[in-house]
Amino acid sequence: MSAPNLSKFLTPNPLGVRELNFRALGTKCHVKIRLESERQALQFAADTLDWIKNFEEKYSRYLDTSLVSKINEAAGQSWIETDDDAERLLNVADEVFRKSDGILDATMLPLAKIWDWKKIHQQLPTEDNIQEALRLTGWDKVERREGAIFLPEKGMGLDFGGFGKELAVDALIEISRRHNIEDVLIDLGRDIYACGGNGEHEFWHIGIEDGKNPGNCLASLAINDRAVSSSGTYARHFMHNNKRYGHIIDPHSGWPTSNGVNSVSVIAKSCLEAGIHSTICYILGVDEGLNFSSKFHEVDVCIQSDQGMEGNPQFERWLVKEDNNKGN
Repeated sequence: MSAPNLSKFLTPNPLGVRELNFRALGTKCHVKIRLESERQALQFAADTLDWIKNFEEKYSRYLDTSLVSKINEAAGQSWIETDDDAERLLNVADEVFRKSDGILDATMLPLAKIWDWKKIHQQLPTEDNIQEALRLTGWDKVERREGAIFLPEKGMGLDFGGFGKELAVDALIEISRRHNIEDVLIDLGRDIYACGGNGEHEFWHIGIEDGKNPGNCLASLAINDRAVSSSGTYARHFMHNNKRYGHIIDPHSGWPTSNGVNSVSVIAKSCLEAGIHSTICYILGVDEGLNFSSKFHEVDVCIQSDQGMEGNPQFERWLVKEDNNKGN
């Protein structure tokens, strides 16, 4: 976790918005609040940064001392004790796996490693590599008992990156509520929750990035008391023989998802819910993805594909009208 930039937090903009910027959980993080009291704002910032630091230190697979790394290191060898907080996270992993019909699986680490988008790939994984990684995945293989967890085969591994940021966003919103902050926007790598407004409107503007042209805003949303999560591979991918391979892996084939979908944006009542559906829709594709999300109440979906934009009718109610399209 990087040191936060407090300059924009200590000096609010003309609309009274304080902005806290830092890097954590492998991404850029932005927290915006409207709050007059500097003392109260600093206490909220301290609680926010403390929560993120503890979460990352405990659950990041990239830190050798984290609980997740200890669980992964003990795969096929021994049980690892878990406290109440870890039990709650493991219960979320189980819920996500069940709700997604197995598409979102916290045991996908073996596949994530062979398709690591951060590395230069001189050659692609072989089918044998993929099948061996698939053999080591499957949340239903994980063994749990009260206060402990065991990965039964050496080489298995947990990675909560599929829903960790979304869970963190929801947790930070709860912290803001305990501080009685009404106007707040939490943005952890484009997993977002917004409450109240930006001082100019009774909502926050959130841009939808163009999945084909990263950096360009395709549309703007007016969001209050809702989460927005977007899934796409325009930022996390590697190139091989002029073909792009993204970081979102199809758990059935073991290959990076390639179905003509460029990006998915979902609006829901929690960031965890929005993130679940954005990833599922990305993997399933336009028709199956929209059909899956249609079974859930108040989950509004927009999918950008090679054929254009498609979504459910409810998504349109969040689009900003042109005369209000300013600020953020």
